[in-house]
Amino acid sequence: MVSEDFKSMLQGKSVIRQLSEYATARGAEIGYENVFDYSLGNPSVPTPKSFTDAMIRLLTEEDPMTIHGYSQSQGIPRVRQAHADFLNRKYGMKYTAEHLFMTTGAAGAIAHATRAVTKPGDEVVTIAPFFPEYMQYINRTGAELKVVPAKTSDFQIDFDAMDAAINEKTMAVLINSPNNPSGAMYSEDTLKKLAALMYEKQDKFGHDIFLISDEPYREIVFDGKEAPYPAHYYDNTLTCYSYSKSLSIPGERIGYVAVNPAATDADIISVMCGQISRGIGHNCPPSIIQLAVSEVLGETADLSVYERNMNILYDELTALGFEVTRPGGTFYIMPKAPGGDSIAFCNKAKEYDLILVPADSFSAPGFFRMAYCIDTEKVERSLEALRRLMKTY
Repeated sequence: MVSEDFKSMLQGKSVIRQLSEYATARGAEIGYENVFDYSLGNPSVPTPKSFTDAMIRLLTEEDPMTIHGYSQSQGIPRVRQAHADFLNRKYGMKYTAEHLFMTTGAAGAIAHATRAVTKPGDEVVTIAPFFPEYMQYINRTGAELKVVPAKTSDFQIDFDAMDAAINEKTMAVLINSPNNPSGAMYSEDTLKKLAALMYEKQDKFGHDIFLISDEPYREIVFDGKEAPYPAHYYDNTLTCYSYSKSLSIPGERIGYVAVNPAATDADIISVMCGQISRGIGHNCPPSIIQLAVSEVLGETADLSVYERNMNILYDELTALGFEVTRPGGTFYIMPKAPGGDSIAFCNKAKEYDLILVPADSFSAPGFFRMAYCIDTEKVERSLEALRRLMKTY
């Protein structure tokens, strides 16, 4: 007999994936260039040549056993050391190789980080809006995800609600800044205030509360700013990162957990993650990808197209009368749906071959998400369809 638990998940297929599949099918009918598909957050800019060159060099010059063999459970030692050195230079930290654990993207990083600091029955607090897969990442560890409602005026943290949400069962707080789906970025002052609250709660409840910081959009920040590094402000921080967006290599599935050296048990959490892998079948990301990213640390794809697309959409959306918070980063924007029914609005948008995602599954009902990681030319052509849609409202 198959698992009824996982069988039941078939009825709850991702709305994003469903819309992406619809867009592909519609594209087969009218040409995909005529479908304005804002559904899937799939990076659209070319991978940097330096990464491709690193891959070619590794394949042609390195010992095949080095690039194709198993790595250690924590990842290749020199790769972890390279990451530690880079993060120390960039963010003024004190990582060593023993504080790094290589993962299959940010999803793998969150899966390991959560298991490292919770047990079944514990709670993890996150802030709406949030990536819907957090529910699976957290709840399937045996812990339970608790959600702080969205502060829809600006999608920053509602600290009164956060204060009420953290209780004696809370073992971690999971944040995502810059944020999918809103594009909001937490300021340095916000992170300091969050850290102060979490230190206060640790003292009150007499146990560690870890900050799990999900940071795959760290380099996609607008207006010449940089995303503050949360581990700077709170000792018990586990930084979860992915190169999917910064290097435009989502299919390579590579990321890491970086354990703040000041955290409780900082010297053993990475080793613990290696043991966690035994239970979830992680067993290390590919050696060649670990080595390739370690050769291009600090480099990114040309991410400027995302800011250009954001400005085009933000200007048009505001001109058309949408209520929308200007993103501070990522490649997402989340306007309020006219009439307040985001599902009805997104269904209506399909009539104009606009594929928009209702944000109900992000715990932000009444809003919709646009993933503008598409060609700028297509963004510009989509504006007329958006105007025609709005005439019906």
